[in-house]
Amino acid sequence: MASENARCADNQQASSGIISDEYLTGFTEGEGCFYVGFSKRNDLPLGWQVITEFHLSQNPGGKNILEAFQKRLGCGYLKLNHPKSEKDKTWVLIIKDRKDLQEKLIPFFKKHSLYSQKAEEYLVFKQVLDTIKLKEHLNLNGFKKIVDLVFQLPRNTKKRYSKENILSAASETIRQRSERIKI
Repeated sequence: MASENARCADNQQASSGIISDEYLTGFTEGEGCFYVGFSKRNDLPLGWQVITEFHLSQNPGGKNILEAFQKRLGCGYLKLNHPKSEKDKTWVLIIKDRKDLQEKLIPFFKKHSLYSQKAEEYLVFKQVLDTIKLKEHLNLNGFKKIVDLVFQLPRNTKKRYSKENILSAASETIRQRSERIKI
């Protein structure tokens, strides 16, 4: 019965043509992801790239909700979540552009607060973006701050890199580069 009520609420919001900001906030509570990840990049000062993205997913019947949120924010793009999958036909709204994240997404959630565990994820995401905006992620202390923030959140997935692995590799990159400069 609860799932039928949720589906009806989706249909009511969508059929009226008006999807409230509060509805979009609640939808994000259940289906959103404030993602911060790390990718090995030898061409960067610390050997790591900090990846920041917002994802919001929905089944094909609710694609209009994603479109409404994209329109409301004026940014991001929609794509099939797993285009080659025969079974997974979900859609995802993705916002990667850091300027859009800072100037459109963050103000939306500053005005329309999250209340679940997503609130903690959002705050970490915002702090990471603020650190990057100040270019502190380019030095070891700022990068360590970001890694510490990300790894303080509960992690239910198997990540490729551990906190220790990331920090020791960044420190080693700095050590090696400083040795090359001395020579």
